[in-house]
Amino acid sequence: MTKIKFVALFSCLMLILLTACNTNEKSSIKLAEVTRSLFYAPQYVALEKGFFEEENLDVELQTTWGGDKTMTALLSDGADIALVGSETSIYVYTQNSKDYAVNFANLTQTDGTFLVAKEEHPEFKWKDLNDSIFLGQRKGGMPQMVGEFVLKKNNIDPHNDLELLQNVDFANIPGAFVSGDAEYVQLFEPTASVFEKEGKGHIIASFGEESGNVPYTGFMAKQSYLKENKDEAKRFTRAIYKAQQWVEENSAEEIAKVIQPYFEDTELDILTTSIQRYKDQDSFATNPSLKEEDWENLKEIMNEAGELKEDVPYDELVNTELAEEVANE
Repeated sequence: MTKIKFVALFSCLMLILLTACNTNEKSSIKLAEVTRSLFYAPQYVALEKGFFEEENLDVELQTTWGGDKTMTALLSDGADIALVGSETSIYVYTQNSKDYAVNFANLTQTDGTFLVAKEEHPEFKWKDLNDSIFLGQRKGGMPQMVGEFVLKKNNIDPHNDLELLQNVDFANIPGAFVSGDAEYVQLFEPTASVFEKEGKGHIIASFGEESGNVPYTGFMAKQSYLKENKDEAKRFTRAIYKAQQWVEENSAEEIAKVIQPYFEDTELDILTTSIQRYKDQDSFATNPSLKEEDWENLKEIMNEAGELKEDVPYDELVNTELAEEVANE
């Protein structure tokens, strides 16, 4: 073999090896979650079961505590991907943001709150809320919009037929319910089950069951990130899909055991009960693809709440390409 041919062959081999090495390099992703919630169980499963590591991803999770703060982190590059309510992407889009956030993987497909009452209501009907004091969630957020949507669906005007309280911060709602005059409150798990176990309240209805399928919480990233980091985003989506399938196929108790490190102050039986509630009402999406009919339901809920300033087409803010690709592999 001539020296020139040898050098050429050697160069080709080195190029192949370098390409393979680059493919195997671990990518880092900064992930911001809007709050620490049992509702996001599949995400914690993906972390604890090593599904991100299998995709050669080093995911750094931070809890940003609130939709506004989460979106600020995403838009300012403090996070690459955000787990937050899909309504926030609409708010950003309608502010004429140039590099707006796009929903590319859905995580939860129903509302995650429950109606909790101070007294037992063995034969509860939604009309029982008339003339009551109801402690709701923050105005403009998905829990509150869904809450009002469900009340209206049951012929209750939330601003005239009852006393609706919306002036309490999210973190302080449980304490305000216990110490205040409110007869009803809208709570997430595991707080709702903890209250029931401690005799502080009784779960009497599900807002998730009443409101139907909606892209309640999902993963989004800026347009520029998805364009420049398509491979990383696809591997991220594949890890989430693996976790969604694992959650679907395993018991609530097994899921609780896996994610307990993220909820050290909550007993295993409460975690198990809460997860089972969510599984029973199909809250956890089994596929990361965000359906158009669910998006339309989201817009209807926002419109009923007076928060949809303009129509936002599904094709503008939803990208199902990655989700469909990993689901069809």
